[in-house]
Amino acid sequence: MQEVPLTSLDIRLQKQVENAQVALQRGNYDYVIEVTSQVLKHAPGCLPVRRLQRAALVKQHEGKNKLMAKAFGSVTMAGFMFASKKDPIKAMESAEKLLLADPNNIPALKSLAEAATTLGLMETAAFAWEGIREAQPKDHDTLVHLAEAYIAAKMHKEAVRVADDLLKVRPQDGDALSLMRKASVAQTMDKGNWESQASFRNKLKDETQAASLEQAAKVVTSSEMTERLIAEAKQRLEAEPKNLNHYRAIIDGYRRLDDPASALEYVKKARALPSAAGDATLEKLQSDLAVGVLEKRVKDAQSIVAAAPDDQGAKDLLAAATAELNKVKLDDAKSYVERYPNDYAARFTLASLLYDTGDHQGAIANFQQAQKSPKVRLAALAGMGKALKARKMYDLAVQQFQTAKNEIPTMDELKKDIIYQLAECYEGMGRPEDAINEYKLIYSDDIGFRDVADKINAFYSSR
Repeated sequence: MQEVPLTSLDIRLQKQVENAQVALQRGNYDYVIEVTSQVLKHAPGCLPVRRLQRAALVKQHEGKNKLMAKAFGSVTMAGFMFASKKDPIKAMESAEKLLLADPNNIPALKSLAEAATTLGLMETAAFAWEGIREAQPKDHDTLVHLAEAYIAAKMHKEAVRVADDLLKVRPQDGDALSLMRKASVAQTMDKGNWESQASFRNKLKDETQAASLEQAAKVVTSSEMTERLIAEAKQRLEAEPKNLNHYRAIIDGYRRLDDPASALEYVKKARALPSAAGDATLEKLQSDLAVGVLEKRVKDAQSIVAAAPDDQGAKDLLAAATAELNKVKLDDAKSYVERYPNDYAARFTLASLLYDTGDHQGAIANFQQAQKSPKVRLAALAGMGKALKARKMYDLAVQQFQTAKNEIPTMDELKKDIIYQLAECYEGMGRPEDAINEYKLIYSDDIGFRDVADKINAFYSSR
């Protein structure tokens, strides 16, 4: 799919858009939203129309009850966790519906960005990240994603500005330095129109420098070139052993090579420097890489089992690797929550891990706390319901599932799962009529969801 300029639309659609632009100036936002929604159905890649719609939505949203808008925004995030990456068009449509209710719905904007990227609509993806930045202008990860989206969309000047904003806050930030390098090189190429030449290497005297610069500007590099960049960074590190940027370059290279063990080695060395003593980013990276090492071990063990399914030794190896991974994840989550007890999203992660290990009581306590975070409230309600259900505390589980069900406006995958769990609770309580009524809600929307069709057919056959 390609981005579509306004002038490429059918003349009738262009006229409708012109009328919508006039309506926006007059404050007739409902008309603008209706027209742009129809046009986007025909041309989802027409970014000017999408921008026009957002302008109307934002204006309209300013006059609405902010608390209600916040509620809409918070209840949809978990639904996107289950969004199908195989159908980006459907994901985009779902995101658009949610943005009609709240144009600042961050999960919906992220889903729009992801779907647009999958469809090749890079400018639309950047537009979605711009909306996220409006909602959280100082969020580090948001700025990083926005800069990456600008680079992918070849909007290099904009990427440089975002990278500069990041560096103003964190002068030694590895992500920002990497983005600045990529964007600056790409911008220089644009100015010199180097991409129109056979090779921009001819414009540089030093061919080695040209190769390194070209590869540094690419988002994805070959393994051979990545190894070369790592070797160069190591040489620079020998000359400047206390420069964190060289460590970051090496770590970034090993991560691209999917070598978490080597990356972890250099993270530990970097953290031993006095200048990195309080670097929370490196602390988190060390934790993530430690998990990554174990995940790779599990993946390798899975490959061995797949190749030799009857090999008991391979199965034991996989079981041991999986158990160690789960333990490290759980210990890490517990340690983090102990240090940051009010990080409710972290409590949700801990609760999920506890649930997976069978510690349902511990999971319940942390799911309950996690509900205080708007970002994970819905998923936490569902998780707490499942933990209560696992303990056969059906009446309490029903309360959680009913609350979650009522707070989700659309019948997405999460809501269907919640309704299904609710129905199973009713079955456990000996209330088949209530259970079948819940199954019917899913059946009317998605006949192929799990075994709902069989349950409905069995119900009517028994009557």
